[in-house]
Amino acid sequence: MGWFGRNHMPVEGRTILLTGGSEGTGLSAARIFSSRGANIIIVSRNPAKLEEAVKSIKAAAKSPEMQRFHTIVADVAEPNYAEGVVNNATAWNDGYPPEIVWCLAGLSTPMLWTDDGALQASRYNMDVNYFGTAEMSRAIMRAWLLPGQEKKQPSTRGSRPAAKHIVFTGTVLSVFSMAGHGTYAPSKFALRALADALAMEVRLYPDVPIEVHFILPNSITTAGYERENETKPEITLQLEGAETPQDPDTVARLSIAGVEKGRYFVTTSFIGDLMRWGAMGNSPRNNWFVDTLMGCILPFIMAFVTWDMNSQVSRWGNKRISEESRK
Repeated sequence: MGWFGRNHMPVEGRTILLTGGSEGTGLSAARIFSSRGANIIIVSRNPAKLEEAVKSIKAAAKSPEMQRFHTIVADVAEPNYAEGVVNNATAWNDGYPPEIVWCLAGLSTPMLWTDDGALQASRYNMDVNYFGTAEMSRAIMRAWLLPGQEKKQPSTRGSRPAAKHIVFTGTVLSVFSMAGHGTYAPSKFALRALADALAMEVRLYPDVPIEVHFILPNSITTAGYERENETKPEITLQLEGAETPQDPDTVARLSIAGVEKGRYFVTTSFIGDLMRWGAMGNSPRNNWFVDTLMGCILPFIMAFVTWDMNSQVSRWGNKRISEESRK
C-alpha cells in the first residue's frame, strides 16, 4: 500500500461473497481475491456459468490446498433472495457470515423514456440494480450484527475485529444522468443514496466495524455492455462520445486498489472523478481538500458541459422531427 498507507481490506484467509461473480468484473475480482488467498463465494442465476467460473477462480488460488470455493444459484431480481443466500454462505463458512460482500450483479437497458417498453425496462433495472443490492446489504448487515457475532469472528487485529466491507457497484451515471438513460440511471442514483445512508448508519455499531464503498466505473467491455448497446438510442451514443470502455480486469484491479486505500467513492478513470466532484452532496470525501476544491470548480465546468449536451439533444430532436415529417 505504499510508504504512508495501510491496506484497509486485507483478504487473505477471509471469505468474500460476490453477486454477479460468474462473469465480467465480478469474475475478474474473484480471481484477484483468490490469488491473494481469500475464500470465495460467487452468486449467479446460471449454474453452468458458475461451474465454469469457479474453475478459473480455483486456478488463480494462492494456496489451493488451504482456500475454499463455493457457488450459490440465485436471481437477485427475485424478492427476498438475499437472506437465503447469506444463510447458505454462512452455513458453508462454518457458521460465520462472509466478511466482505461485493454486489456486482446488474444490467442496463437504455431507451428513450417515451419508447414502448421503457417503463417495464425501468422497473426491471430497479429490481436488479437497486433492490438486488439493497436486499443483500440488509441481509449481510443483519447477519453481522446478530448478538455475539462480533465475538465469534476469526479474523481480528489485536482485540478489535477486522472491518467488514460492503462494496456497492454504481457507475458514473450514479451521479450524472443523460438522455436515453432514464430507464437505468435512477436505479444507480437510488443505490448511491442507500450507500450514502449506510456509510453514516454503520457508525451506530462501533463494536462491529463496517466500511461501505461505492464503485464508479465507466462502461465495461462485458456481454452486458453488448446487450446494452442493442437498445441504446442514437442520441445516447452521441452524448457518450468517444468513450473507451474499460476491460473487466482493469476495473476490478482499480476498484480493489481504491477499496484497499479506504476510499468511499472509488473511481476507475478521471472522468469518474470529474463526475463525483460535481455531485458530492453529503457523501464521504476521499480527500477533504481536493474534493472540496474540485467541488467548487466543477459547477463552472459542468455549466458548459450541460449546455453542450442539451444543445446536442435539441439538434438531434429537431433532426428527427424533420426526418419524420418527410416520411
